Amino acid sequence: MTKPTPSLAHSPGTNRPIVASGLVALAIAMGIGRFAFTPLMPLMVRDGTLDVASGAEWAAANYLGYFVGALTASWFSGNPRRGLLLSLLGVAVTTLAMAAVGASSPGFLGLGLRAAAGVFSAWALICASGWCLAELARRGAAALGAWIYTGVGLGIAFAGVLTWLGGVQPAERLWLELGVIAALGGLLVQGLSHGQGTQPAQIAEREAAAVAPLRGGGQTALVICYGTFGFGYIVPATFLPAMARALAPDPLVFGLTWPLFGLAAALSVAAVARFAARGSRRRIWALAQAVMALGTALPLFVQTLPAIAASAVFVGGTFMVATMAGLQLAREARPDDPTPLLARMTAAFAAGQIAGPLMVRAIGPGRVAGWDALSWTGALATILLVLTALWLWRAEA
Repeated sequence: MTKPTPSLAHSPGTNRPIVASGLVALAIAMGIGRFAFTPLMPLMVRDGTLDVASGAEWAAANYLGYFVGALTASWFSGNPRRGLLLSLLGVAVTTLAMAAVGASSPGFLGLGLRAAAGVFSAWALICASGWCLAELARRGAAALGAWIYTGVGLGIAFAGVLTWLGGVQPAERLWLELGVIAALGGLLVQGLSHGQGTQPAQIAEREAAAVAPLRGGGQTALVICYGTFGFGYIVPATFLPAMARALAPDPLVFGLTWPLFGLAAALSVAAVARFAARGSRRRIWALAQAVMALGTALPLFVQTLPAIAASAVFVGGTFMVATMAGLQLAREARPDDPTPLLARMTAAFAAGQIAGPLMVRAIGPGRVAGWDALSWTGALATILLVLTALWLWRAEA
């Protein structure tokens, strides 16, 4: 394999368009295509567009679409940049189309749009990772790859601030605004990425990007831990603003939880990229999972707005760290061919996040032993997160 050209490896200006492309792409795909529904759902309930039960179904449709997208993203393995641009176009179109969903719309319309947005979001995440990380590895700047994942938190925070400050508007207008922003962001990514390489990473490049070889086996346990992570984070990631709305109906109050979630995600990824780039992936993942468990447990015992805000910080500050650590660990476990393990982990993650809203839906609006559906789902998530965090920590010893 040809070694990276030194001038490229030490030229920040050469690498910035690649990092910026990935960062903006993930901000659009995840912050808008994947997670904008979370702060908008309580506003849509307020407007009479849907109810909480339907919201859980729409969320599950998005996660199912994400699962399908993860399994089909290999279509773009020959040119991930093309897949990235196509997926960003899809995010913009589906976001704009959400403005047409009303109380009188066919029931399948919202489900279909959320499912399609999930497919496009998965394509964008995988294609952005495959293309950006490969290009940075060729330039001897693989360590910069972690910075593109700050885009997820920044996108969530941006969408959250927009819906927070604009919460007095009808939800359909906010969907239009987010759709226009997604379209403009896609054009920016096209411009930034123009003229860059388009080839996916080869095996030798993936090996060069690995931080350290993984000791021991336990790949099945990694899949279980990653699936538990998907189940654990998804309830607060879907319903935190709705929980806050139950305590304070003013959008300027309950809407603040989602910007906090996104800001915590962006800052935590930046901190890990800056200060713990060479740390143990298992230990980083274990700590993230443990702090996330604290975030899922807190609303079970303290039903106040400060507690909901703290939960947003604990969960938002760890879910992208766990994502990065888990996927890096999979690459280190199988640097020769990480795709099968990544596929199993992605499938488990998707199954976990589909199960969360469906469990809320199955329990229904009533109370069991004094707890509602969100509380019972959060309690189960807390227990599973603690158990898997303990395993990850002990497995490194």
